[in-house]
Amino acid sequence: MRTIVITGASSGVGREAARHLAAACDNRLILVGRNRERTNAIASELGAQAIVADFARLDDVRALAEQLRGERIDVLANNAGGLFDGPKITDDGYELTFQVNHLAPMLLVHELLPQLFDSNARVIATSSMANVLFGRPALDDIQGLNKFDQHRAYGNAKLANLIFAQELHRRYHPRIATCSFHPGVVASNFSRDTGSWMRKFYESRLIKPFGISDVQGGENLAYFIDGTPGIAWQSGEYYGDRRKAGFKHPFARKPDQSAKHFEICSSLLGIEWPA
Repeated sequence: MRTIVITGASSGVGREAARHLAAACDNRLILVGRNRERTNAIASELGAQAIVADFARLDDVRALAEQLRGERIDVLANNAGGLFDGPKITDDGYELTFQVNHLAPMLLVHELLPQLFDSNARVIATSSMANVLFGRPALDDIQGLNKFDQHRAYGNAKLANLIFAQELHRRYHPRIATCSFHPGVVASNFSRDTGSWMRKFYESRLIKPFGISDVQGGENLAYFIDGTPGIAWQSGEYYGDRRKAGFKHPFARKPDQSAKHFEICSSLLGIEWPA
């Protein structure tokens, strides 16, 4: 029986991926969400374990890792994220969009790394084509606080997810396998916490010709969770919504810049990685 941890599982892509995976009898699901009522509801529906954690609080991330201590984790799907107005600084001292989408999952992987090694786990990151559409990374302003723009912040955070997956592969494959992917233009509520035009678009009928349902987006996430590295997907790669190689920002195609990005983010969190 495989143990699969999915963050951002209380709604949208994460919830629908969990529903898809629950149909297989050999999956044990641990569903993580920030909303207690919704997280408990989907866990109860699927016979899964629920853990409540808000990635806007890094103490919640550390507590989540502690709750998972000792578990065999076969797949960790870092799916939690969102688009936010800002800049907003969290109690941890980081820009909210960057923390929730990138720093929190980075910390979670760090805290769970020995367990992930033990099970030769797969680490899946829900990124976005926003990495190339809106991403404008700057190593000297990695959180994007200078002339803050919420869409650029989201794009930079999704680019950071992609870079992190690449760097985990470069450092630790084959002890773990990693990939990132764009789930599609999904009619979900990921932008509910913003007044952005993106919220209006995602909540309107205009999305229908261009978008897919959260069920379809969830099936894309489930594909990477369920797929065998080296067969269904290649470790270290980024995939588009058609499960083929996706378009990634030129920044992510430069190994020296990606390595520096990884190091800066690790320094922000005050963490060190094993050789």
